[in-house]
Amino acid sequence: MSVVAMGNMLLLIPLSFRGYAWLMPPAQTPRPPSLTERTIEAVRDGIRNGTFVPGELYSVYQLADKLSVSRSPVREALLRLAETGMVAIEKNRGFRVVLPGARELAEIMAVRVALEVPAAAQAARRAGARDRAALEREREAMQQAVRNGDEGAFLLHDQRLHALLLNLASNSHTIRIIENLRDATRLIGMSTIRTSRSLEDVYAEHLPILTAVESGDADAAALAMRRHLESTGKLLLRGAATENDDVDRLWEDYVG
Repeated sequence: MSVVAMGNMLLLIPLSFRGYAWLMPPAQTPRPPSLTERTIEAVRDGIRNGTFVPGELYSVYQLADKLSVSRSPVREALLRLAETGMVAIEKNRGFRVVLPGARELAEIMAVRVALEVPAAAQAARRAGARDRAALEREREAMQQAVRNGDEGAFLLHDQRLHALLLNLASNSHTIRIIENLRDATRLIGMSTIRTSRSLEDVYAEHLPILTAVESGDADAAALAMRRHLESTGKLLLRGAATENDDVDRLWEDYVG
């Protein structure tokens, strides 16, 4: 049976009764991305692949022409990206990709710890055989990227692995927030791999998380994720810190 509202009345409709099919609400289809959403994704892709370089001034007009859209969705997209701290808009001139400073990074990592640590615990509780197989495929891809010395591939599969864990926590808002924050730190994060740690080091940090999820140990998954984020976060802070920044103090003040 299905309940259908008709004015002030509720009708019980047998689902198998084809004669009343016209009373049933139409099936919902996914909404295609708007021009603004497509522009946001295009700019984010450009930041990821190095098309947009931090500090360089880029024209709104040129971006609109390149994407074959009007300037209105481009301006709206840049306003949304500016809210995340990824770009800075210069009135009547254009926009620049922004590298976050140490304080901004501490704020970003505080949010990531608050969201991703409990998400890892949820993933350990909820992961089924298919989920664990998907995580294992990403782990194998990360391991292969380590062997090949392919930093770009490694970061891609690193992001996918974290997304799988967040998906298991079943919170689409968390996924979008973390995706934006990861993009905001991506350029600095790539430099820490080159200067502060190897691909092997980063890969090794993920193994305890996956082991805990595989065994269904929520507490161990949360602890391993926190250790991974702390290692990453402090390296990011050191990479962005000036001589006036106390990295340990910033971490303690914002992340704890």
